[in-house]
Amino acid sequence: MIVISNPTPIENENYLIHQLFKEGLQLFHVRKPDFSKAEMKAFLSEIKSDYRQNLVLHSHYQLASAFGINRIHFTEKMRAETSEECLKEWKGNRFSLSTSIHSMTDFEKLSDVFDYAFFGPVFESISKPKYASDIDFEKELKQRNNNKTALIALGGITSERIKTALKYGFDDVALLGTIWNSNNPIENYKLCQQIALSY
Repeated sequence: MIVISNPTPIENENYLIHQLFKEGLQLFHVRKPDFSKAEMKAFLSEIKSDYRQNLVLHSHYQLASAFGINRIHFTEKMRAETSEECLKEWKGNRFSLSTSIHSMTDFEKLSDVFDYAFFGPVFESISKPKYASDIDFEKELKQRNNNKTALIALGGITSERIKTALKYGFDDVALLGTIWNSNNPIENYKLCQQIALSY
């Protein structure tokens, strides 16, 4: 499973991130769209060096090497603005690349430099109420031909919905609102982890 950071700072965030890693979290996406380079540097500095290889940067890629990070994420906009040559250069420098898509057409056209792609919202978003998709994911994923890139369900993923997303044909799920909008984020993560592992 993947966890995406809350877009804005929250109370006890650093402690919670470390607790997630202690519970076995493998990938933590650092998505802080309004952070300056200095703010991002300060944020990354607070994460123990042992866990930095599990971080995925959504911005300020130039900080990656200094912090021992070898994973970066391209938004749809960033992907469109980045040449295939540049993407291959990142890949050639042993970076793992991910991106976001909003249609299976875009997914099928993805460069094979991407290890995985977020697709959603699969269900009504928890962090953005009334934000939902009208895509029939069960039908859409049956048309899938791209098996080089893992497809990750995003949006409205709760413990009750994980199995549904995996049954649709997603390879994995990403958690955001179900973690950060919860009074018990670590317990919520552990429950989701158990369900995903049991599928």
